[in-house]
Amino acid sequence: MLTHLLINNFALVDQLELELKNGMTVISGETGAGKSIMLDALGLTLGDRADSDTVREGEERAEITATFDISEIPEAIEWLSQHDLDQDNECQIRRIVTREGRSRSYINGQPAPLNQLKELGQFLVDIHGQHEHQRLLHREYHRILLDDFAQQRPVAEKVRQQFQRWQKLEQTLKKLTEDSAEKTARTQLLSYQLEELNQLALQEDELEALEQEQKLLENAGQLLQSGHQIMQIISEHDEQNCISLLNQSQQLLQQVSRHAPALSQVAEMLNNAQILVDEASHELRSYLDNVELSPERLNEVEERLTLIYDVARKHRVQPDQLMELRNTLQLEMDSLHQSDEALDQLHQDVTNARQEYLTLAKKLSQSRQTHATKLAKAVDIQLHSLGMTDARFSAQLTPLDDSKWNANGLEEVEFLIAANRGQTARPLAKVASGGELSRISLAIQVITAQTSSTPTLVFDEVDVGIGGAIAEVVGRLLRELGERTQILCVTHQPQVASQGHQHLFVSKRSQKNKTQTQIDHLDQNARLQEVARMLGGIQLTDATLMHAKEMLKH
Repeated sequence: MLTHLLINNFALVDQLELELKNGMTVISGETGAGKSIMLDALGLTLGDRADSDTVREGEERAEITATFDISEIPEAIEWLSQHDLDQDNECQIRRIVTREGRSRSYINGQPAPLNQLKELGQFLVDIHGQHEHQRLLHREYHRILLDDFAQQRPVAEKVRQQFQRWQKLEQTLKKLTEDSAEKTARTQLLSYQLEELNQLALQEDELEALEQEQKLLENAGQLLQSGHQIMQIISEHDEQNCISLLNQSQQLLQQVSRHAPALSQVAEMLNNAQILVDEASHELRSYLDNVELSPERLNEVEERLTLIYDVARKHRVQPDQLMELRNTLQLEMDSLHQSDEALDQLHQDVTNARQEYLTLAKKLSQSRQTHATKLAKAVDIQLHSLGMTDARFSAQLTPLDDSKWNANGLEEVEFLIAANRGQTARPLAKVASGGELSRISLAIQVITAQTSSTPTLVFDEVDVGIGGAIAEVVGRLLRELGERTQILCVTHQPQVASQGHQHLFVSKRSQKNKTQTQIDHLDQNARLQEVARMLGGIQLTDATLMHAKEMLKH
C-alpha cells in the first residue's frame, strides 16, 4: 500500500508531505483547488508522461517521491528481486521533472527507465479516472475490462506474445520463399559486396591503429627534433643540463645541511626530483628510439586508409562500421542459402507457433465466455443498486474468422446495455446517456476492483453525474472496498465523502503574488464542517450541520 507521498514544486504545490493509511481515504475541496494534483503526482511516479508545465512557476524542477509497503505484494517483491532493486519490504519510487521537460526516475535509489516504472506500478496502484466512462465507448477497452475481471491479464499477455512470435516466424518463412529470381538477384549482389569486403580484410581495431600511426608518421620530424632538444635540456648537454644542475644543487645543500637540519626535507625533494627527471629521460629516449622518418611507410598507411574510406563510402557506412556490415551481409547470405531441410524446419516452427497461440487463445476464450456471464450478473446487481433498476448488461463475444485472429485473441468483446425494460440490448455508444455511462462505468469499476490484486485503488471523481441516494450507495460500495484494500477517492459528493475512514481537504491560498495548493488531514470537527460545506455551500446552517453530522454518524 501507499504509505508516504512527498511532492516538491509540482503544479501549484510548493511542498507537500502526506502519510497515508489503509482503508478509504476521501479527498475533497472547492472547485479549482486542485483536488487531483496528488493523484497526478502519483501518476508521474508510476510512469505517466512528464510535462515541463507541471513544474511550479519560478522553480527549476519538480520532484515526487512515493513510498510503498510491499510486504503483502509478492508480485512486486519478485519483480524487484529479478531487477536487483529489492530493499526489504519497502519500495520507494522517485521522479524528477525539469523546467526543460527532461525527466529522471529512480526505484529504491537506483536509476530506472520509465518502462520499469510502468511495469512495477501495475502491481502497486490501479487508477480509475474521472473520464473512465468515456473509454467505455471504445470496444478495445471492453476486452481489457473483461480480462481484468477474469484475472486473465497474464494469459492475455502470453497470447499477445505468442501471436507476435507466430507472425514473426511466418514473415521469415515468407521472406525465405520469395520469388527465386528476386532471391537470385539478391544473392548475386550480396556475393559481390561480400567479396569486396573480404578482399579488404579489415581487422579488429585496424582502422584506429592506422589513423594513429598516420598521425605519428606525419609528425615524426617535429617529434624527433623537439624530443632531442628536450633530451639536451634534461641530460645530454655537456655542462648545463637538468640532471647535472640537480646534482650540483644537492652537493651544495649537503655542505650547508649540517648547519641547518630543517633543510633535510629540501634535500629529499631534490633527490625525488632527480629520480623523476632521470626516469623521464629514459622514457623519452625509449620513445624517440621507436620514432622514425619513413615516407615509404607513411605512403603505405595512407594508401590503406584511402582504400578503407573508399569502400566505406561505396557502401554508405562509416569506416568503423565496415566489419559490422560484413557480418550483417554474411548473415543474410547464410539465410538465403539455407538448405531445404532448414526450410522444412521453419515450416514446422510456424505450425507449432500457430498451435501454441491457438491453445493459449482458446484457454483465454473459455475464460472470457465464463466470466462474461458472471460480469453481466454482477454489473446488473450494481446497476440496480445505482438506480438503473430495469437495466440489463451483457458482454458479447463475437468469434473471428481464422484470417482475422490477432494478438488479442479469437474474438471481439463488446459491452451491450438495455437501459429500459423491453428494449433490445445495443452497444453502449449508441444507447447510453452520459449519466447512464457514468453509472455503468462505476458499476464495472467496483466489480473489477473486487477481483483486483492491486493493493491501492484510486478513484478520481468517478461519481460525476450522480447524486442523492445513488451517491450514498456509491460511498458505501467504496467503503466496503476500503475494508479489504487501500482506497483513495477524489469526490465532490458529500454522501461519498462521509463514508471515508480518513478525509483529506484540498485548499488553495494566495500569498505574495503566488498561488499554492495544500492538503490537510481533517479531524472529526473539521470533517463535519467540510461535509456540511459540500451539502450546503459556503454559508453553513444548523440544518446542514445536523445533516452532515447524521451522515458521518451512519
